[in-house]
Amino acid sequence: MKMLVVLGGGESGIGAAALAKHNNWDVFVSDAGSLSDAAKKEFDTMGVAYEQGGHTMSKILTAALVVKSPGIPNTVAVIQEIEHAAIPIVSEIEFASNYTDATLIGITGSNGKTTTAMLTHHLLSSGGIDAGLAGNIGNSFAKALMQDQHDVYVLEISSFQLEHIKKFHPHIAVITNLSPDHLDRYNNSFKDYCATKFNIAKNQTEEDHFLFEADDENIISGITESNIKAQKHPYTNANSNTMFTVNNPSLLGRHNAKNAMAAATIAQLFQLRDQDIQASLQTFQGAEHRLEHVVNILKVAYINDSKATNVNATFYALESMTKPTIWIVGGVDKGNDYSSLLPLVHEKVKAIVCLGVDNQKIIDVFSPVVDVLVEAKNMDVAVKASYDLSQKGDAVLLSPACASFDLFANYEDRGNQFKAAVRKL
Repeated sequence: MKMLVVLGGGESGIGAAALAKHNNWDVFVSDAGSLSDAAKKEFDTMGVAYEQGGHTMSKILTAALVVKSPGIPNTVAVIQEIEHAAIPIVSEIEFASNYTDATLIGITGSNGKTTTAMLTHHLLSSGGIDAGLAGNIGNSFAKALMQDQHDVYVLEISSFQLEHIKKFHPHIAVITNLSPDHLDRYNNSFKDYCATKFNIAKNQTEEDHFLFEADDENIISGITESNIKAQKHPYTNANSNTMFTVNNPSLLGRHNAKNAMAAATIAQLFQLRDQDIQASLQTFQGAEHRLEHVVNILKVAYINDSKATNVNATFYALESMTKPTIWIVGGVDKGNDYSSLLPLVHEKVKAIVCLGVDNQKIIDVFSPVVDVLVEAKNMDVAVKASYDLSQKGDAVLLSPACASFDLFANYEDRGNQFKAAVRKL
C-alpha cells in the first residue's frame, strides 16, 4: 500500500485524508500546529495516523505523494525538503479531481468568486441539473466527493488551492477579475500571483470553455502570456448575447452584474433556457458577509461586508452605496494601497470608524477627504460609534479592506460580531 502524506489537518486536510483512505492509500497527517479536537476525532474514526506540533521528516520523506493544505506557503522548510527529495506535491483540489468523472466548473478571481460560484450553482440546480458546490466554500472538494456524488461540481478555488496543479482540468474555468491580494505569499510579485490564478486553465483543451471579465487588463495580459486552448467567453455588463435583467437586492452593484453575466453564460453552456435563467436570477440569496443587509434601525441601513478583505472588494462595496455612509474599516494591512478608494470615499463617506490594532495608515490616507475619523478597539465600540454618527437615511457599512486576524478569528467571526453588535443597539 502506497503512503500518502497530508500536510495540515484543517478542512481540506481532513477531506483529503478521508478520500485517500477510501481509495486504499496508507495515510499519514502531519501538522506543524495543533489539531482541533474535532480533527483528531475524525482521524481516529478513520484509522488515520497523525502528528501535530511538528513534522517527522524521516516518515514524510517515505511518501509516494504529498497533499498540501492551502494555508501552507511554499517557502517553508518541510515543502523545500519534500521538493528536494523529488516527491510529488499536489493541492487537495488536484488530488480530489482524480476520483470523480463529474463535469467540473472552476471559478477563481481576486473578488466575486464566492458569489459567482453560489449563483452558478443556484442557476444550474434551479434548471434541473444535478450540481454540487464545494472547494473554498462549504465542504472541501475531497469531502464533498465522500459525502455525495453529483453530475457537476461548481468549485470556488483560491490562488492557494491553484498551487501545485498538475492535471486538474475543469471543463469550464472562470477568472472573475485580478487585483493585488495575498502578495506576501507570492514574493510581493503580482505577476506570480496572476500566473497562479491562470493554473485554472492550463490543462484545458479546445473542447473546454474559459470565461473571463473582458474589461480586466490584468486578465487580458495574462491570456496573452498563457497558452489557453479553451474556447474563450469574454463577458462584460454590456454583453449582447447575455442581456439579463438583474433585479435582485442580493446582486446589487456593477460588480455583481458581471458575476451574474458569468453565471448566466455557464447556464447557457448547459443549454438552459434564457427565461429560466432570468427567473432564477431573481430568486438567488446572496453570500453571507458579502454586502449582506443586516437590519434597518431608525431608517439607517446596517450592511455586513466583512468578506471584503482587500481594497478591490471594498471598492465594489463603496461603489454600490447609494446613501451617505459611515464606513467601518481596518484590520491586518496586507500592504494595502488605498489610493484607488479616495474618490469614492470623498463622494460617499461621511465618517470613518477605524477598527484595527494599527489604524495610522488609514487615518493618514483618508483624513484629507473625510472630516470625522474615530478609532474603535472592538466591534461593540465600532458599532456604537457608527450609531452615534448616523442619521436617518444613512448607511453603516462594515467593509474592512483588510484581513481580520488582529481582533477576530476570521472574517466570519468579524461579520458575526458586527451583526450581533448591531442587533444589540
